[in-house]
Parts: sequence; structure tokens; C-alpha cells
Amino acid sequence: MVLDRDDCVLLVIDMQERLMAAMDRNEEATAAAGRLIEGCAVLQVPTIVTEQYPKGLGPTVPALTAILAPERFEKVSFDCCGEEGFLDALAATGRRQVLICGAEAHICVLQTCMGLLGAGYNVHIASDAVCSRSEEDRGSALGSMRQAGAVVSSTETALFQMLKAAGSDEFKRISRIVK
Repeated sequence: MVLDRDDCVLLVIDMQERLMAAMDRNEEATAAAGRLIEGCAVLQVPTIVTEQYPKGLGPTVPALTAILAPERFEKVSFDCCGEEGFLDALAATGRRQVLICGAEAHICVLQTCMGLLGAGYNVHIASDAVCSRSEEDRGSALGSMRQAGAVVSSTETALFQMLKAAGSDEFKRISRIVK
């Protein structure tokens, strides 16, 4: 299923200071997530941000905090869907597609993907904007999510799917973001 900006929510999972410091390719994933966040803002796609046990893992990384709204959904469940109130907050958006970026691909991202698929959502994963401690874990998680029914693509693919056509001010803004 192609992403539709009028039916999509961006979910930024646990891109927190102490967690991201331990991730393989953390700078690349943070940069890609930043492009995704900025692009979704241009396209007026709402964003939900989660933080796994922020007292222990710290806040969302400053590079992303600077471009995100201040609200965070604190959780202890690896699967966001298992956290009280999360599915209600998602349902309140009225949207059925969830585009995911975050950490760790093989734990919270994977379990949330499975939970969302089980709840009937269409799930897309921005592969360049997810990370794990090892590339092996990240690759395994991406394969598992794809096999379960999620669409795995890239930040740029997701943004241009939602944009649909060139020639607009939004196209110019998105083009600048992805360069």
C-alpha cells in the first residue's frame, strides 16, 4: 500500500540519548529520522514520539528534540501497543497508516510493528531511520517486519510517496530536505 499523507502518522520510537549512543549507524539513523520528521511536518503528517523509560535512557536526542513538538509518550512496554493509552492516542488521529523510525529495530520497533499489524494498521518502516546495536539485528528485524506484512522502504521513498507529484512548493521543500 502506498503511503497517503492524509491517512499517515509518523511514529518516532525511542531515539534517546543513552540508547542511541550504543547503536550501530546511530548518526545515519538520526539524520534520516530528522529528514523524515521535517518532511512530515511539511506534509502536515502528525507525529507521535515515544521514550522508553526516560529516567534510565535519557530524553530524545537533541538533534531531534529541536524539530519535534515537546510531547512524548513515556513507556516501559517494548511494544508501544502494550502501553496504556497508546492505541487510543493513535486511534484519535483517525489515521490507519503508521510510518515508523527509531530504535532498536529488533526490539521496540519490531514488537511495535507486529502489534500495529495485529491491530489492523498498515505499517511502513523507514529502513534508513531505524537502528540496532548490530547490523545483523537490524537486518533480521527488517526482514521479519517485511515478512509479517510491513512495507520496508526508505525515508526518501516515504516522503515522495506522500508528496505524489512535483511542481509544488511542498515538492521544493521536500527536495531540499532530502538533499
